[in-house]
Amino acid sequence: MVEAEKTITFPDVDNIYLAAERLRGVIAHTPLQENLNLSDKYGATIFLKREDLQVVRSYKIRGAYNKMASLPADALAKGVVCASAGNHAQGLAYACRKMAVKGIIFMPTTTPNQKVKQVKLFGKEFVEVVLIGDTYDDAYHAAMEYVDTHESIFVHPFDDLQVMEGQGTVGLEIFKDSNFKIDYLLMAIGGGGLASGVSTVFRQLSPRTKLIGVEPLGAPSMKVSIDAGHIVALDEIDKFVDGAAVKRPGNTTFEICRQNLDQVILIPEGKVCTTILQLYNEDAIVAEPAGALTIAALDFLKDEIRGKNVVCLISGGNNDITRTEEIKERSLLYEGLKHYFIIRFPQRAGAMREFLSNVLGETDDITLFEYSKKTNRERGPALVGIELKHKADFAALLERMREAKIQFEYLNDKPDLFEFLI
Repeated sequence: MVEAEKTITFPDVDNIYLAAERLRGVIAHTPLQENLNLSDKYGATIFLKREDLQVVRSYKIRGAYNKMASLPADALAKGVVCASAGNHAQGLAYACRKMAVKGIIFMPTTTPNQKVKQVKLFGKEFVEVVLIGDTYDDAYHAAMEYVDTHESIFVHPFDDLQVMEGQGTVGLEIFKDSNFKIDYLLMAIGGGGLASGVSTVFRQLSPRTKLIGVEPLGAPSMKVSIDAGHIVALDEIDKFVDGAAVKRPGNTTFEICRQNLDQVILIPEGKVCTTILQLYNEDAIVAEPAGALTIAALDFLKDEIRGKNVVCLISGGNNDITRTEEIKERSLLYEGLKHYFIIRFPQRAGAMREFLSNVLGETDDITLFEYSKKTNRERGPALVGIELKHKADFAALLERMREAKIQFEYLNDKPDLFEFLI
């Protein structure tokens, strides 16, 4: 006997309008701003939907609040539960406070203190934070055990109809605030809740708008699944773009994104880092990695968007300042400005001086040098990091090293060794 396929209920635009009414007075109607720097750079008219300016600095409050506001009073009385180490936790916490509902938020013990404090700040006395396990999966399993024991409601971060419809109100605001034809709309994809809600709005109200989903290269679960024609759970992902690093898309979000999106683009994490720094330095915009994804994607679409109206959704601005050095490092590596070597120097006086004088260019800078002299060896290995002023300087640096007969091993293209040493 063949088992009948489970029917999937999609978000409804009428319900998204109802969600907007529920959210009135709870969330900020964030601005849709033309960005002159990006418009000049790409020869297009680029608008930014600034969800980084939301009350909890991300769009997540929309879905969490709408889900809770859709529940009957007797269900809310038992409390709500979520598992999250990021924006979903903050959104749920704020919703609990606004609705005076008890919330239990499970977070991994590895969650930075800054994020734990933010959740407690938004939730006040209505929220209890439970730190458990080393990973999100540990926190998720603990949350589900609590739900089963206490008959509480689990508020899913993306694969939930009311959550998707709440996120869809971002699309309503974009559509209402635009007095122009939107040719392209770019939105980040993690689990797919935002893309599902927003694409539902635009497929009905603006069907000619090209809808582009953007994922980090190191966590491409939605694109891999769409390309395969079925849901694929990834074994390993790069968690750097934490707001969009998901191993498996949702059952419903996968179906919606597969039907509604015109394209899914993958963006290298290093490019995201470059974009974060540019947004801060040029526009004073603090974007988290997931929030910068759509801006980073413009470089990959630059030929086709010229002369078009493009909207990029900045999904959040919860960027931890302690990550700044890592962001700078990843950016320099991606841009080809930072290079690491193991160099085997002759163990004699003057070897280092010769390297500095004969090999390094005028604008090359040593940023890392680790060396221990081995008196019983002819040569001693040193770990050396060199930062260049221009990407094109790299070829000349390698040529000078070869001319000087420097024995070296280049580390940037050896990820296992690179990650172990750097």
